Amino acid sequence: MPMTNVEALDLERTQAAQLAQRFNRLCQCATLDDALLSAALQEESGDPAFHAQLLETRPHLFSKSPVFLPQADLAAMQAVVRAIEDVAALPAYRASIEGWMPDIARTDKGQRGAFMGYDFHLSPDGPKLIEINTNAGGAFLSAFLARAQIACCREVERGLAGAPIEAFDDAVLGMFEAEWLAQRPRRRLRRIAIVDDNPQAQFLYPEFVLAQRLFERSGIDAVIVDPRDLHYSAGILWADGEPVDLVYNRLVDFALHEPAHSTLRDAYLDGAVVVTPSPRNHALLADKRNLTILSDAAALRGAGATDEAIATLAAGIPRTLFVTAANADTLWETRKGWFFKPACGHGGKAVYRGDKLTKSVWQDIIAGTYVAQEVVAPSERTIALDGVNTQRKLDVRLYTHAGETLLAAARLYQGQTTNFRTPGGGFAPVFFLQT
Repeated sequence: MPMTNVEALDLERTQAAQLAQRFNRLCQCATLDDALLSAALQEESGDPAFHAQLLETRPHLFSKSPVFLPQADLAAMQAVVRAIEDVAALPAYRASIEGWMPDIARTDKGQRGAFMGYDFHLSPDGPKLIEINTNAGGAFLSAFLARAQIACCREVERGLAGAPIEAFDDAVLGMFEAEWLAQRPRRRLRRIAIVDDNPQAQFLYPEFVLAQRLFERSGIDAVIVDPRDLHYSAGILWADGEPVDLVYNRLVDFALHEPAHSTLRDAYLDGAVVVTPSPRNHALLADKRNLTILSDAAALRGAGATDEAIATLAAGIPRTLFVTAANADTLWETRKGWFFKPACGHGGKAVYRGDKLTKSVWQDIIAGTYVAQEVVAPSERTIALDGVNTQRKLDVRLYTHAGETLLAAARLYQGQTTNFRTPGGGFAPVFFLQT
C-alpha cells in the first residue's frame, strides 16, 4: 500500500534528522576558509589588520565546524517566532503583561525591533525556545562567517546553496529603513548612531564597525558612540556635532533608566529620535516573565490566540513559571528539572541550574524576580580538537525582524551558557539538510 503524503513527509523529516545527527557526530571537516574570511573582513572594514586583531583578542569567536540541522527544524523555529509575534500583537496579551511593563514602553512608536534574537535548544522532540533577545549580537559577524564557508561534501554544498546569505545586506538595510519609516514616513534616513556603553571595549565591537561600513556603503552616515557622548537640544539628538536620525540600540539597559542613558531616554520619549530595538520591543517580547504566558495554553486562549498558535507554542516553548513564595518549596524539591532566570537578565548572568543551587542562592532567588523554566538540555556537536573527538554543546539563534528570519547561526560552547571562551567553540554556520 503506497504511503500517504503525510507519511511520506514524516519519513523525509525523520531521514533528514537522522542525517543531521550523523553529520554532527561524525563530520570532522573544517569548512571555514580563513583566507576568504580575512579578505572579506579586510575589504569591508578597510583595515588590513582587522581580521588578525579580531582573532588575536577573540580566539574563540568563530568555530571552524558547521552545525547540521534538518530543514524541518528551521520551519519549526520560524513557526514559533511567527506565533509569538502574532500573539504579541493581541490587545489582551498586551494587557496581561502591563503589570511588569515599564512606563517608557507603554507608547507604541511603530518599531518592530531590529535584530530580534530567538534562541533555541534542539531536543529530540524538536526545537525549544529558551529565550528571546532584543538587539541580539553576532549577526554581522555570523553573516561574514557564512560567506567564508567551503563545501567539504555534497550535503554541505547543498546547505550552502540553500543559505540566503547573499540577501543579508539588503535585508538588513530594508529592516532599518522599515524601522525608520514606521515613525518618520515622509523623511529620508540620513544618519544612524550605533550606541552602546563604552563601545570600543565591547566584545562584539568589531560588528559595530561592520554595521557602520554597511550603512555608509548604502549612503547613510553612521557613527559609533557612547550614550554619554550624546547631546539633546532644540528637539534634536546630536552625536559628534551632527544630528542623529536613528539609534541602533545595543544597550542592555532595556528601559533606559540608568543616569548615563538619560539623554537618549529624553530624546526617545519626546519622539526626537527613532530608537530600535526600543524599550517597547523588549517589554513585548524579550522580558522573561512573558514566557509564563507564552508557555501557558489557557492564558494564550484567554488572550485570543488561535488554536494553531497555541499548539505551536505548546510544542516549542518549555513550561515557565514565576518563582513565588507559594511555589518555592515545590520548585526547590524539583529543582533539578528547572533553570532559574532573572526576569530582566541578559547574557546568562545570574542564571542558575537547579541541580547546582545552594540554599543561600535559593534565598536570593526567592527574594528577587525570577522565573523557573523547565530544563531542555542542549544538543551536541562532536568536533576534532587537537586530533581528539570532543563534545561541544550548541544552541541556534534566529535573527529576525517583524517575524521574518534574516539569518540563522549556531553557537558552540562548553559549560552552562555560551561564553566564546571555549576552544573549538564560537559562532558556527548552520546547514539545513533535506534528504
